[in-house]
Parts: sequence; structure tokens; C-alpha cells
Amino acid sequence: MRREGLGQLWQLPDDVSAADWIVAAVRTFDHTVGSLVPPVFEAYARVFHPAARRDDFGRDVSVSWAEVAAANGRQAHAGMEWVAVTGSWEYHHGQTQSEVWDLEPVEGSLPAAQAAALVPVLARSTGTPDDCLYAVWEGFGALGLAGVAKTVAMPSREMLLFTGPLSQAAQVSMEEGPREQSPSLWWPADRAWCVATDVDLMTTYVGGSRACIDAVLAAPGLEAWDVDHRQRVTWDSDTLNPQPQRPE
Repeated sequence: MRREGLGQLWQLPDDVSAADWIVAAVRTFDHTVGSLVPPVFEAYARVFHPAARRDDFGRDVSVSWAEVAAANGRQAHAGMEWVAVTGSWEYHHGQTQSEVWDLEPVEGSLPAAQAAALVPVLARSTGTPDDCLYAVWEGFGALGLAGVAKTVAMPSREMLLFTGPLSQAAQVSMEEGPREQSPSLWWPADRAWCVATDVDLMTTYVGGSRACIDAVLAAPGLEAWDVDHRQRVTWDSDTLNPQPQRPE
């Protein structure tokens, strides 16, 4: 069934069994990469959502986490967390470091620019680029499709399922404008890779072959690091930078 607002090529499937392998494989929410992306792949990448700085013309200029870390005397690495590289919880949904960044990284949604950078890389690593599946956490609203779209029983994250071509992955938002909302999970029918953006995180994880992940790491427009599926994804999982005290 097609639905207005999702794009001409996106559809709502009647059967969600194509997601069964993910539900069966992910660890019950144990706060590791493997609880977001099935721990069945050869390699994994963590893609950091950029911060932004307003230039003199009011335009948003991307700022990498590595730049933020350097400005604060912190170390950029695969397990860095936003509160650790900024040095304070006041910079999470709060104040800004105007000399470094004005807008913190987007939480719970892969920005369209980074999704667009991923698409051609992932297209080369699947034999079914025109047959992909997309799931979005039902709590986002997903264009008012709760009760219409079929649900996928992901642990702690019930999701609505859609199908469509990979070419549209960076072009269709799961929310009414102007808010931009990426899918929470997307993968091709041949299961060559899987992309996951958890609702509470400022980074996205990709699982795939070693060659696929190496291409993600090298892709222009992405700040990505090689990670293990056992790496923790919580705010206190940064083991190299000082941990700021969490507010009461």
C-alpha cells in the first residue's frame, strides 16, 4: 500500500517478516552496538552526527566531533561521547560553545547530508538497491501512520515498517516538515548491511562486510570510526576522556 507523504516509491508492506532476522539477532537492549545493529556482520562503523557553527552570513557550517574534542583538549576516538568531548553536561540540550559550535549534533536522526554520503557507498555493497526496508520508532509519529503501518517488535523500540529504494533514503523524512527525521533502521533485502540510529543517540551505526565498512570509513562527508559490536553506547562509555559529573 502506498501512502502520500512517503514519496512515490515508498510503500507500507502487509508482512513484516522481512525484519524477523533483526529482531532475533539484536541483543536485548544491553547498551552495546550489537543491541542496535545485529551482531552478525564482519565489521561495524560509527558515524558521528556533526555539530554546527553559524557563520557571519547565518549559514550552518558543520563541525566535527574531532574539532570539538581538540578545542576542549580532549581526544577524538571511536568511543567518544558528546558530554566527554565538550567537558560538561551543560552542553547537552543547554548552552553552546559559541567559539566552537552553536548547534549540538542531532539526536535520534541521521542528518540528510550524512545519509546522502552513505547511500552511494552502501549501494555498491548490495545486490538489491531497489528493494530496501526502513523502520522508524513509532514514538516519532511517522507521518501519523501508527495503527496503519505494520509494526516490528524491536526490543524496547516498537517500529513501523516501510519499503522503498535505497536512492530515496536521504530524501524522505519520517515526520511532517519542517522537522527532519531519518529512519531508525534501514537495510537491503539481501541483508548485506544494516544502518541503525537510536532515538537517544547522536551517532549512527552501520554493520556490513569489511569492504563495505572500509568504504564507509573513507567516504567524503562522513566522520566515521571503526567499532566493535561489543562497544557500549552509553554517555559514560568514553574511557579516554574525563567524565563530567552528571547533574542530579
